[in-house]
Amino acid sequence: MIDFPIATIVHRRIPKEAFYKHIPLAKVIKERFISDVERVFVENSLTKDNLNLAVDAQIKEILVLSILLKRQEFDAKVIEVIARQNPHRLVFLLIYEGRYQLALYHSKLYRTPWIPNDEMQLRINGCSLDEIWNGLIEQIALYEERAIAAARFSIEERLALQEEIVKLEKQIERTEAAAWREQQPKKQFEIYMRLQEYKKKMTELKKG
Repeated sequence: MIDFPIATIVHRRIPKEAFYKHIPLAKVIKERFISDVERVFVENSLTKDNLNLAVDAQIKEILVLSILLKRQEFDAKVIEVIARQNPHRLVFLLIYEGRYQLALYHSKLYRTPWIPNDEMQLRINGCSLDEIWNGLIEQIALYEERAIAAARFSIEERLALQEEIVKLEKQIERTEAAAWREQQPKKQFEIYMRLQEYKKKMTELKKG
């Protein structure tokens, strides 16, 4: 659950039109926003004052938006465009039929898997809004962190490592499928050896 301090609670509904009225959106994105999104609420506003933080930060406000979706397989570009063009740091709580997904934009859009309500957690960690934002990135973008010993790295290094692991996972999957399809023993052996190299590299990456 999202258990933020009472002082941060807003729970104010925002008309959908407010998101695209002053933002230049492509026609298709605007149409998807209208067709995929039911309602939008500002749930929380995190500021230095309402969190009683003693340390100043470059970030002045973090907003948590809950978005009730009309369908689970929505167009994620809708969320990405809102985040990229909004001056605030935004955390999205996406809701569809009792399941939840957390998302945020940090150079790219990151999303957790769909989570049952009783398993969803989001915590405030840090002494400044900059630290709190990094903590939110960690909880969402690195929700299923593959690397075992990555905690000693910076957030940016961990995100880059995660991206490399995900790409290698897809490469391994494609190579395994190619090995199964190949009929010639010599070529199959070559693919198999390449697959072992990928798996060795994967082991090294996951060890951080």
